[in-house]
Amino acid sequence: MQQALFGGGCFWCIEAVVLELKGVIKVENGYAGGTTTNPTYEAVCGGTTEHAEVVYIEYDESQITYQDLLNVFFGMHDPTTLNRQGNDIGTQYRSVIFYYDLEQKRIAQNMIDELKADGIDVVTQLVATPTFYKAEEYHQNFYAKNPEQGFCNFSIPPKLLKLRKKFQNLMK
Repeated sequence: MQQALFGGGCFWCIEAVVLELKGVIKVENGYAGGTTTNPTYEAVCGGTTEHAEVVYIEYDESQITYQDLLNVFFGMHDPTTLNRQGNDIGTQYRSVIFYYDLEQKRIAQNMIDELKADGIDVVTQLVATPTFYKAEEYHQNFYAKNPEQGFCNFSIPPKLLKLRKKFQNLMK
């Protein structure tokens, strides 16, 4: 199994999308890139820990590639707004790719460079993977457990619809 770690706004949104992809074996919401050991959701949301909300992914590269995951990642969030996704504002919602090895770094940097060459002002950070802290259990598989929750009901269905239209070939 291979690993990926992405932050692109609320982790509930990214998780809901990634869970629909073939080859994805495990998904965990959590925090990475900050200064506090064992951060809590409240501390991260308070903006004092410097962590980003992230999604940890284990995947089978014989079914889905890292490039495919990056295509979905960039297709499902706005990589042009610094520390913001929609109404979520703060460094915890930044667009960030944490790479596990130099090959992931190369692939991600090439994609960022291509987007910039196409005139897209990408602000996504590309950083070596720090310690990942799994979020509290109630954050795991959140949308499936809470489809009627206001934020989820507003934000996630359009992302899933976009996924079905743009990345049908990558879905389970």
